[in-house]
Amino acid sequence: MSVIAEVKVSADEFELGRILELERGEFLELETMVPLGQKAVPFFRVHEQVRETFEELVARHPSVDQVREIDRHNGERLFTLDWDTSSDHFFNSMTRTGAQLMTARGSITEWHFELRFPSHDALSQFRELCDDARIDFEVERIYNPTKPELGPWYGLTEQQRLTLMRAVEGGYYSIPRQLSTQELAEEFEISDQAVTERLRRAIITLTETTLLSMPEPDDGNGDM
Repeated sequence: MSVIAEVKVSADEFELGRILELERGEFLELETMVPLGQKAVPFFRVHEQVRETFEELVARHPSVDQVREIDRHNGERLFTLDWDTSSDHFFNSMTRTGAQLMTARGSITEWHFELRFPSHDALSQFRELCDDARIDFEVERIYNPTKPELGPWYGLTEQQRLTLMRAVEGGYYSIPRQLSTQELAEEFEISDQAVTERLRRAIITLTETTLLSMPEPDDGNGDM
């Protein structure tokens, strides 16, 4: 079952981020990327005010063979970048795990990626490869694209999500408990019983749409 992860990474953690060297207030959008053996051709949407800087920076980098403008519309230009990804461990990790780059947006300090992985295991492998390469990144959210009716939060309502997150972060499930039911109720302006019921429904929904919806792992014993 495929899974989509939204990932945040510092611009200096991967080669492409270092190549672009954006100025403060500038940003770029990376729409998709087509792998061609050891090469990769990403599509960049560039605002007019950063176009000249963008072209100059990438054209002189040794891992870039060619940068080419292919379209322009409403103050934006679309470029392709013929780029050797062999020294970029972040993008190599995508390729090795079968991840599909859906969108990306970069600024002077950080990039936000939307990546589609063929499975949760592939996402875990991506984490391990990045850890091995000492690339630090943050997964902001994960959701299942095969069930769009669940939304990005695995079927949780906004209030269920906020309450469950606050409970976990505040130590409601810690031993000893660091946040009481009454304190949660006061924060969300509901009764103690409503807090308990909201958390109960949230945990059931989260379990049903994640753990219970995943296929059982193959134990390797086959049919006996």
